[in-house]
Amino acid sequence: MSDFIRPNVTTSIPGEKSRSIVEMDNDYGITATKVFPVAIKKGKGIVLEDEDGNVFYDFTSGVGVCNTGHCHPHVVEAIKNQTEQLMHFAGTDYYYKSQSRLMERMAKKAPGTNKKRVFFTNSGTESVEAAIKLSRYYSKRPQFLSFIGAFHGRTMGSLSLTASRAVHKEGFQPTMPGVEHVPYAYCYRCPYNLAYPSCNMECVKQIENWYLKKVLSPYDVAAFFVEPIQGEGGYIVPPKEFLPMIKEMCEKYGILYVSDEIQAGFGRTGEFFACENWNIVPDIITCAKGMGSGLPIGCMIADEKLDYPHPGCHSNTFGGNPVCCESSYATLDVIENENLMVNAKNLGQYMNDALHDIQKRHPIIGDVRGLGLMQAIEIVKDPKTKEIDPVSRDQICDEMLQLGMITIDCGPSSIRFIPPLVINKEEMAIALEIIEKAVTKVENH
Repeated sequence: MSDFIRPNVTTSIPGEKSRSIVEMDNDYGITATKVFPVAIKKGKGIVLEDEDGNVFYDFTSGVGVCNTGHCHPHVVEAIKNQTEQLMHFAGTDYYYKSQSRLMERMAKKAPGTNKKRVFFTNSGTESVEAAIKLSRYYSKRPQFLSFIGAFHGRTMGSLSLTASRAVHKEGFQPTMPGVEHVPYAYCYRCPYNLAYPSCNMECVKQIENWYLKKVLSPYDVAAFFVEPIQGEGGYIVPPKEFLPMIKEMCEKYGILYVSDEIQAGFGRTGEFFACENWNIVPDIITCAKGMGSGLPIGCMIADEKLDYPHPGCHSNTFGGNPVCCESSYATLDVIENENLMVNAKNLGQYMNDALHDIQKRHPIIGDVRGLGLMQAIEIVKDPKTKEIDPVSRDQICDEMLQLGMITIDCGPSSIRFIPPLVINKEEMAIALEIIEKAVTKVENH
């Protein structure tokens, strides 16, 4: 694949070769969350090629994973070198350099002056599970707060914190007890029917003056799990006062603040951790997705004071796998050395401005929001009533696929745009053309 190439779809989707793979997967795989019948063969940068030779721009980054682009040569080289030396040796029980040096680097990446400690996991949901256990153990408190619209994972502990779609919990109740959900600062659809900034941040006041006085005692709450930008729930960016006020409330009652950076971290928003956009210093940070450029690795970063008092409280088998650690270390190199956070900030603003321009021409787009290369549009039937339109949203996603751009939905009626951070302006301009073509076709249908 060349360094620059335009999307090019020449067959039906799926094509003949891809169809056989899709059929095999459908025959033998447990039903999960398939979006499109696309069978990818290879990728480089933001470009993917399927089994039939169709070429696409990846505006999902493998759902927030490939921040350094597909198969970045520095990351590939690090993986190859490590596989020739050591592929596994239980990192929670023994020692090896690739794990230890990544621990040090991640601990020093976390905001704040206090020393941090790191526990490696295999996924985002496992990172959240680790944070649930640590915060409950340290605080000796039984309950947790999370937001309506939040997505923190699908295993039973993290699932109890998740509240973005009812289907996630349907058939799995009861989940872990002790979790209360409160409204997020979704200004486009304010749950209190107020308008920012004249609302005076009523959403935060309601948490403290209503929920923490009527529903549960703040002194029973171990931790508040917070996505700095809600991901699966709709790419909701809160107003500037919201997160600092939540953090201040947590400090007031001794509630640990957990920043879920699984989708928004690793440079995605223009800062290494998204919480840094609001100068938040969390007690615990959960990471995964973009941490390994495609290899399965996550971590929990915690203030040293929270550390377990003795061995045996928590552990795993594959966390800190040496190959995954080398992939993550190389990922950090690329993010820093290629100034990907600067690129995310600059091209993110360019995309946001362009999407607002497209919105002016297309009333089907009710809202444009995002930070860095974490952008979204919300599709509505009428911009005045703001009635959601998931049917048109899905049609727009399908049209973009036919034009050579892979995207993914979020929230009840939104489309998220999360390209690899290595994207350039020329590629972004082509992607924006595709977006408007797809919106125009669906809107005029």
